[in-house]
Formats: sequence, structure tokens, C-alpha cells
Amino acid sequence: MVDFLLLQIAKTVILSEFDKSYTIDRDVLVQKYPYLQKKGAAFVTLNKGQELRGCIGSIVAHQPLIDDIIHNAKAAAFSDPRFHPLQLDEIDETFTLEVSVLSEPRKIEYKDFDDLAKKIVPNKDGLILQYGQYQGTFLPQVWQQLQTPKLFLEHLSYKAGANPSIYEYHPDIYRYYDEHIKEVFDAIPPLQ
Repeated sequence: MVDFLLLQIAKTVILSEFDKSYTIDRDVLVQKYPYLQKKGAAFVTLNKGQELRGCIGSIVAHQPLIDDIIHNAKAAAFSDPRFHPLQLDEIDETFTLEVSVLSEPRKIEYKDFDDLAKKIVPNKDGLILQYGQYQGTFLPQVWQQLQTPKLFLEHLSYKAGANPSIYEYHPDIYRYYDEHIKEVFDAIPPLQ
């Protein structure tokens, strides 16, 4: 399901904000690649070197995959509240684009924090934490920075706006997997 076309769609959407001659013919793409019309949840991540530059996505599939990628590519580049809107001169040979397509989240049953830490699989599981007003997610790629289950869970609580003591209240934890593709931005040909 994840192929280079998804990167091309995301890149074309981003470039269209700088140059209106870049366009997406949604109907033609959906006709040629029917899987784009199926509901899908996608994250679009931008990095400049090793530094995050934007990351926006959907945890649950709620619209056709093509629409989710279009929306999230634009949002990652221009509306991520952690960063100023992308400027064309920021795109250099270190700038990368990644698209991740998520599986349907499944709830993890667990007794306590230690039991939960034993049930998650490093380098494979993406996780969602939900408890009242607190919600956060980490894609499986975050394991590259947070390599132990306990560290991963602790930082997930911070991402959700809480702290590790939230696990005493037994928040809902969901597991998902992803398929992703990443490439240097300049190496991705935009759609014509």
C-alpha cells in the first residue's frame, strides 16, 4: 500500500503553495490508483537533517487516503504549531519527506505500568495514549530516539500533556503499526 506515489503527492501539495503550476488531479489519481480512495490514516513528516521540521497526521482513518495525505502534507509544512510555515529556501539536500500509513489501532489490555512496558514491542509498535483531555501518539520511528519501553512510555505521557504518573490512572493505550517511505525531498519527482 505504501509506495513512492504517496511521496510524490505530498511533495506536489507542498510545492503548490509556492508555485500554483504544481497541481494534483485527484480524480485521475483515484481512477488510476483505486487504493487512494480507500479510507486511510497517514502522517507526513518533514526533517531538515536530523531535526524535525513538521509532522502532522491522523491516528484513525476518517477520509480517503489521498485526502488525508493532501491535508497532512500541507499541515506539516505550513501549520504545525511547533514551527513557522515552511519557506522554500529551507529545502536543501538534507531536507527529507516521509509518509507513514497507519494500521487500525487496537487497545492493549494491561495491569500496570510494568505489565504495559512488557507488552509493547520496540521498533514495531506505535502507541496512542488517551485519558480524559490527554492524548498523544508516537509513531514506531520514535523508537530510534527512545529505545526502551519505559522511556518510550514516559515520553509518550509528556507528549500527551501529562507526566508518567498518568499510568497510575490506567489510561487507554492503543497499538498500531505503520508502513512508511522516506526520501530526500529533491529526489522526489513532483506529479505532472
